[in-house]
Amino acid sequence: MYTDRPLVLMTDDALLEQVQQFAAAAGCELDRVFDLVAARRRWGDAPLVLLDAAAVHKCLRATLPRRPGVVVLSTTEREPDFWRQALEMGVEHVLTLPVDEAKLLAAFEDAAERPATVAGRVVAIVGGRGGAGASVLAAATALTALNRGNNVLLVDGDPYGGGLDLVLGIESDTGIRWPALHEHSGRLPAAFRSALPGRSAGDARLSVVSCDRDGPGPEPDAMAAVIDAGRRIGDTVICDVPRQLSDAARVALQRADLAVLVVPAELRACAAARRVAEAIREHGVRLHTLVRGPAPGGLPAAEVARAVDTPLLAAVRAEPFLDRSLERGPLRPRPRGPLSTAATAILTAVPTRTDHRNRP
Repeated sequence: MYTDRPLVLMTDDALLEQVQQFAAAAGCELDRVFDLVAARRRWGDAPLVLLDAAAVHKCLRATLPRRPGVVVLSTTEREPDFWRQALEMGVEHVLTLPVDEAKLLAAFEDAAERPATVAGRVVAIVGGRGGAGASVLAAATALTALNRGNNVLLVDGDPYGGGLDLVLGIESDTGIRWPALHEHSGRLPAAFRSALPGRSAGDARLSVVSCDRDGPGPEPDAMAAVIDAGRRIGDTVICDVPRQLSDAARVALQRADLAVLVVPAELRACAAARRVAEAIREHGVRLHTLVRGPAPGGLPAAEVARAVDTPLLAAVRAEPFLDRSLERGPLRPRPRGPLSTAATAILTAVPTRTDHRNRP
């Protein structure tokens, strides 16, 4: 009955009252226990354990096993002996109120939200020059991940790209776009995805944070909040990032597990893409080049990657009749076509994070 509730063992009533207030604000129910017998029953399966200093001493004497997610709360400075006990017990965080109120609130929001045990992966896709096809590839990668049964968050970072909802054919669907999130800062609850337009495939859902035909694009804080929410709940997050890097685009790159630079197999595209690659590398992200055909002058993909000074991820030919199909309806990558091949290469290359719970 209480499996998903944080376990609380405290004798400090004033501190407990503060803890209860923060839990209520986060929509998180608590399981308060009054003795070590009850605490032991819940010790292993509670998503979070909250103790005061006195409880640390009791748990240590009772030889409760080490476990992640043990948080000790206090309103005063702690004695040196407390730190020895906390270290011996394997306490994960020690929070002092009111200084660490935001961290405590975030811990409760995580517990209420039940974040995924496997972190969502974040991919940033950038065009090496104008018209390289990065936006279409971002949408194709999102659709490929969806068809694999993954929940996906597709993030449109280019306010001058016309809107990724157009690429997916959902521009008439109700749901919020970037103008509604433009100045958002702080944490977004997982439920925000239900307000977004998107597509479904079986039990999986593709949600889109799209730019609109008018109104502002994303601000840096809003971009951070959206990507962090997607990662926290285990979504595959695909970001379409403009090559002229805005502050919001830099935020996306800083959070990316992999950045992919899309470069047409042309000499001028190589020169332009090299400058874009240099700007991307400043953010410490793992960057690879995806070379897109055709190659009018016969330029090999390996030479393109060498000219851009970035490892080659894949080389794909042009998608036949792509412009015509986009004019007539939503993007539908062919299962073995070039777009699907490129998307598969990207999803295979991005690393998996094994644990990401946002503890304080």
